[in-house]
Amino acid sequence: MADKALYVLAGYDDNTEERLAGMQNELYKKGYDGIQTKGIPMHFTLGSYDSDREDELVSRLKNVAKTHKAFDVSFNHIAMFNLPDNQVLFVKPEVSSEMLLLKDEFRDDNSMFNWSSHTTLLIDKPEIIHKAIPEVLNNFSAFEGKVTTLHLYEFWPTRHIISVKLS
Repeated sequence: MADKALYVLAGYDDNTEERLAGMQNELYKKGYDGIQTKGIPMHFTLGSYDSDREDELVSRLKNVAKTHKAFDVSFNHIAMFNLPDNQVLFVKPEVSSEMLLLKDEFRDDNSMFNWSSHTTLLIDKPEIIHKAIPEVLNNFSAFEGKVTTLHLYEFWPTRHIISVKLS
């Protein structure tokens, strides 16, 4: 149980989900599988927490969803960052005041990394990511999306706990 953790995720409307998942699925079709978690909605992470805080976080998500409205988000570039053994290729939602206000609701997280809004497409070894970048760049154009949902997941194994719509 010690390596289990809870994660609060900000999810998108159906059109944004479809566009982002489509980009990731194109990578899968071309043989880029990666080690990112599969079978969960496209998202950016708002915080990670000890697994004993589930009841508190369920309540918090419900309350935050009542006080925060869905908001528009712009995606105008892809980027990557390094993890200890891998790299992350992602689409970057532009940070907005609405996003920062939402993130502030979850600032008591346990994250060991500085927060960076990102929606992961692929996590893999650097040589694989470098080959995948042109595949994404060749078909990428800026687009607008919408953040509409908060999700709570437990990881390892993956367990969906709750999803709530922003007001």
